[in-house]
Amino acid sequence: MVIKVFLASSSGSTAIKKKQQDVVGFLEALKVEYTPLDIACNEDNRMWMRENVPSEKKPSNGIPLPPQIFNEEGYCGDYETFFNAKEDNLVYSFLGLDPPPGSKEALQAEKSAVKENGTHVEETSTEENLDKSISEEVPVEERNGKAHREGEEQDTIEEVEGEATEDRAVGLEEALAEGEEEEAVEETEDAEARAGEYEEEEEADEDKEEDDQPVSEVSCGVGRNRICIQRKKKSCDSLRRMSSRSW
Repeated sequence: MVIKVFLASSSGSTAIKKKQQDVVGFLEALKVEYTPLDIACNEDNRMWMRENVPSEKKPSNGIPLPPQIFNEEGYCGDYETFFNAKEDNLVYSFLGLDPPPGSKEALQAEKSAVKENGTHVEETSTEENLDKSISEEVPVEERNGKAHREGEEQDTIEEVEGEATEDRAVGLEEALAEGEEEEAVEETEDAEARAGEYEEEEEADEDKEEDDQPVSEVSCGVGRNRICIQRKKKSCDSLRRMSSRSW
């Protein structure tokens, strides 16, 4: 890209000469290459400058005065805009050029980028390197400690739940066994009670029969009593066997 500066070498205006010297001197100080184009001695340069200066930048009479600055075919501005860019350290932006590293304009551009993005490039890279070094130094077990602890807690919960389930099952079995034992005891007691009632009824019947029998039949009654006693013993033995089986 070529910077073009349109000048008037034979201008009678002291103000115009001073402005031209200011622009040229500053470009030379920045070591910016430019091409001076004289509009006083070259009519083509004059016509080209007047045609390519935007209408909104032209004065009221329509004739722009030097110095006028272009970057190739693109219009950069006149002396006033150049002066404002110089005061703001934005000459390279005014000329459409990239500021060299370390220049005031380059540093200012970096600060602007920090304000817009909220993070500095160097700080971001430093943080990334720090995170990387920490991840490399810290063992995988420590980095995954949280997940490991959560896994152990889950295993402990499962073990506690399993033990609680087993305890409930054992308690249920014991309750069932106690219930069966109580039912068996109750059945045994009922059987013994029924046997006792049966014996009492038999004795009552025998006493009644003895009272009703004549004296001649007493001897026969004694024999029958023995037979009844034997039958009672057999019935009691059978009831006991039944209760032992239910137990």
